[in-house]
Amino acid sequence: MSEAAAIPAELAEASSARLTWLRFKRHRLALWAAGFLLVSYIVVGLCEFFAPYDPNWRNPRAIFAPPQEIHFFDHEGNFHLRPFVYGYELNINPETWVREYTEDPSRRYPLKFFSVGQEYEFWNLFNANLHLVTVEDGQYMHLFGTDALGRDIFSRVIYGGRVSMSLGLIGVVLTLFLGILFGGLAGYLGGWVDSLVQRAIEVIQSIPTLPLWMAMSAALPPHWSPIGIYFGLTVILSFIMWTGLAREVRGRFLAMRKEDFVVAARLLGASQMRIIFKHMLPSFTSHIITIATLAIPGMILAETALSFLGIGLRPPVVSWGVLLQQAQNYQVIVLTPWLLIPGLFVILVVIAFNLVGDGMRDAADPYGGRH
Repeated sequence: MSEAAAIPAELAEASSARLTWLRFKRHRLALWAAGFLLVSYIVVGLCEFFAPYDPNWRNPRAIFAPPQEIHFFDHEGNFHLRPFVYGYELNINPETWVREYTEDPSRRYPLKFFSVGQEYEFWNLFNANLHLVTVEDGQYMHLFGTDALGRDIFSRVIYGGRVSMSLGLIGVVLTLFLGILFGGLAGYLGGWVDSLVQRAIEVIQSIPTLPLWMAMSAALPPHWSPIGIYFGLTVILSFIMWTGLAREVRGRFLAMRKEDFVVAARLLGASQMRIIFKHMLPSFTSHIITIATLAIPGMILAETALSFLGIGLRPPVVSWGVLLQQAQNYQVIVLTPWLLIPGLFVILVVIAFNLVGDGMRDAADPYGGRH
């Protein structure tokens, strides 16, 4: 039997996208990471429903309170079908004057699922009050603890994920546009256009990244609204990160501009933009998707770093970087380590994107990745 006859008909007739997907499914770790990211984007996209509280709601009875444990067995060993948390019992240490919280067995707060809770405005479209999990009025639930103002960190992490993770997506879209546009023009036209784009890339890449971020962030008008700051920061990150993609696109276009299908399109009178976006780009779309997947965690880390330093997003905006501002003091970290929980989610999301990017790279270029 010949080698061609041994290939299943489904694979022989499959498109390039179909073959890429079949190879990607074989990368189990990347597939699990993609599932984790899908669930994460669903949760942060519906954060009003998944978060039990508004991100700015305060519980004055729980300042710097530690995370509450979910129980099925009470202190007497009795099993309860509905999970519950115990209320806090506050004591002030007479020597250090530090707040010390312990579980109060006399206050048991059962968890309610798909129940009515605080009212919210869903995506600024309509009012609703349905939450995934909540407790009765007058009770409280802080699965990740609270901060210095008594705000629920679990709710703030979910709301912050919407800002940080969406900024990564929007920023990468703008980065792709700039990188493909300038890299495509440089590789396709060559000459002085190529030299101009290359010199611009070299200038941007020669400037230390953090001082450049700080300078451009400081240039944002202080009177801008939080939404304006959000999009301004997105433009700043995209302006800096398009250079690597532009060089990759330029190299691809230099190799393809002499190909027969490009020459034929030029002889038929197709415009330069049509040749670039209609004929040349589709030939390595999977490669661009891989680059975009690997660029998103860079965007998330950049936003987190800038907001952590106080030169990115600022309160009342809630992002993972803004939440980590509270962990700048080492004494706070020692006494309230749960304030570092937003950093854990940054790590998980960045690792997941890198795993998906590795899987996409192997699927798009099976001969250039693993052996």
